[in-house]
Order: sequence, then structure tokens, then C-alpha cells
Amino acid sequence: MSVMFRSATAKIAAIAFTTLVFSGPAFAAGETDTSTTTTETPAPKCKEGQVWDPTASTFFGKGKCVVAAEIKKPAPEKQSMIYDYGKSLAKSGEYALAIEVLAMAPDQSDARVLNYLGYSNRKLGKMDEALGYYQAAIAQNPDFSLVREYLGEAYIQLGQLEQARGQLSQIERICGGRTCGEYGQLAKLIVESQSAN
Repeated sequence: MSVMFRSATAKIAAIAFTTLVFSGPAFAAGETDTSTTTTETPAPKCKEGQVWDPTASTFFGKGKCVVAAEIKKPAPEKQSMIYDYGKSLAKSGEYALAIEVLAMAPDQSDARVLNYLGYSNRKLGKMDEALGYYQAAIAQNPDFSLVREYLGEAYIQLGQLEQARGQLSQIERICGGRTCGEYGQLAKLIVESQSAN
């Protein structure tokens, strides 16, 4: 009985470990998530030149690191896979690695990629680069509310509250009111920054 119990326990532990270590990242449904309310599971770190493919089959189940240049998927699917991995890294605080991964995206004019290149550079304190990426993202998609929020956050960091309020107005226009998460997050940060001064 004791041997069977240990064997069953070992199998359960192995399955739990495999699920924990090798399961793919969970991604939010849309781009309306704010920077402080994400519940994403960080993707595993891959070697340089690789990205996480949550759909790749392995001995342990689904998900593994693959060489980005060798991905044999249609361009939009490859773009999304690289973007999702870069975003996951950025949201988990791996900003330099996120920049490396996002730089591998086939379409560098993708507003989502530009946004997270801006986000990652801003978090590393590279404000000029961040502003450039945010402006490029807005040029590609002026109604992308998340990039407007992050640009507003950059302006707050630079002490440019009028410009941050301008982005808040743009978010209100895009969302048709003040109910979207990006508006609430940026408005809160603006109020907090005024209280700190």
C-alpha cells in the first residue's frame, strides 16, 4: 500500500510540475488591459533568437521555445506569436528581453509592437526612445487607447502634465466617455502626480 501511495504521489507531483513549468502563457483577451491590472502568467524565458510558441507540441504537452527565424507559420500568426511573447516579457518586467523579442517581429510598423517597444524603453528609463515608439504607434493607429495611456504615463514621468491631460482627452474621445480602463488608470496617475507635488 505504501509503495503504491508513493508511486501515485510521485506521478501527481510530476504532472503538477510539468504543467507548472511547461504550460504556455495566459494572455489577456484584448488590448484594453491597463498596466497595473494584468493577471498574465509570464512566459518562460527563451534563448536569444527564440520565442515562446504556446501551441508547439512537446513530450510534456504544449508550449516550447522555438527559433524565431525558423517559424513556419503564416505572417500574421508569426507576428502575433512574437508580439504576444514580447508583451508577456514586458508585463513581467523583462524589459530588455522584451525589446529583443519585439525587434524580431516581421512587421515593425505594427502599432502593438511599437507600443510595447515604447513601454519597455520607458520602464528602462530611455524616455526619448519610448516617446519615439509611442508617436510611431499613434501614427499607425491614432485610436489605440492603450498607447495613449502609456504615452500619458511617460509625460507624467517627465513632469509634463498638460501633455498627459491631452492624452487623457484623446482616450475619452476614443472610448466615447470616461468608462474605459485606460482612462481611469491615466486619470488616477495624473491625480496622484498632482498630489505628490
